[in-house]
Amino acid sequence: MTDNSRAVAVTVVGAVIGGLAGYVLFTDHGRAVRRQFEPALDNFVRELNSFRVTVEKAAGAAGEGWKLLNEAMDAGSQRSRYPSVHQTAPF
Repeated sequence: MTDNSRAVAVTVVGAVIGGLAGYVLFTDHGRAVRRQFEPALDNFVRELNSFRVTVEKAAGAAGEGWKLLNEAMDAGSQRSRYPSVHQTAPF
């Protein structure tokens, strides 16, 4: 693809996006369409925030799980198979 064809493609895409924005923002029918989509968009944003909170809770639980696993592994490796050389008298 040459530079000229890229420039034409970007110009066309920009013109289409600008036309759609102008239609939705400045015409009566576009405003009506926008009002129909706003409740759905609000619901989507609310669900997305709820999902984010759920992911944060899951990440926190996973972090706690890893922390406990690491502590258990460290505690298991610190136990010696044989008694310490500093053992006191058995009697």
